[in-house]
Amino acid sequence: MKILAIGAHPDDLEIFCFGLLSACKARGDTLCLAVATDGAAGVIAGKNDGAVLAKQREVETQTALAELGMPEMLGLPDGRLATTHQAAQKIAEYITHNTPDLIITHDPQDYHPDHRALSQLVTSIAGFTCPVLYAEPLMGVGFEPEYYIDITSYFEAKEKAIMAHHSQQPEKFFQAAALMNRFRAAQCNAPDGNYAETYRLNQRFPFADIRAMLPPPPPYRPFYQQGSDGFI
Repeated sequence: MKILAIGAHPDDLEIFCFGLLSACKARGDTLCLAVATDGAAGVIAGKNDGAVLAKQREVETQTALAELGMPEMLGLPDGRLATTHQAAQKIAEYITHNTPDLIITHDPQDYHPDHRALSQLVTSIAGFTCPVLYAEPLMGVGFEPEYYIDITSYFEAKEKAIMAHHSQQPEKFFQAAALMNRFRAAQCNAPDGNYAETYRLNQRFPFADIRAMLPPPPPYRPFYQQGSDGFI
């Protein structure tokens, strides 16, 4: 299966869906990885030289995603994705060229305007050709998961990938991702040391349920509570 993942900024794929992508890679899927913007509006040692930062973030992204593949940097302007006229064309060309079976991108209700803009563009461009899976926004406010993916085996690699983005003070992003991924695993009664990413599907004709296309959820683990008459 060919899976296309597109994030708005350098480090988005690492934060939001690195575990799922790692699991897909391990089972033999072909991955197409893209970053929509150049990341030039990010942080670099307290100041911002856009051209220098964009190049640094490209190198950081290539390092971070090396285990999964070489990312395509579309180079659209950071912070202005919704108002950039060539955005739809560039993204459409990338998706059409790669003919994916499944697309992973940001949730349309994400907190970041670039994330929301990309989600809307990708969903519109994909049309009826393949399902679009939305990654949980950072800290998950208002997000209702439909699919849980066990990423425990890939969590150390996810940490390494996030931490490769030295220009972006990555510790805070890793800590937020770790908290969220641990919480989602705990919802499945997974013990300490287990992690899960969650996603929801853009449910529209002809795509209703894509569970068979995804890596497995955390293992089934019943919950027993001891009562006066034994376990209930």
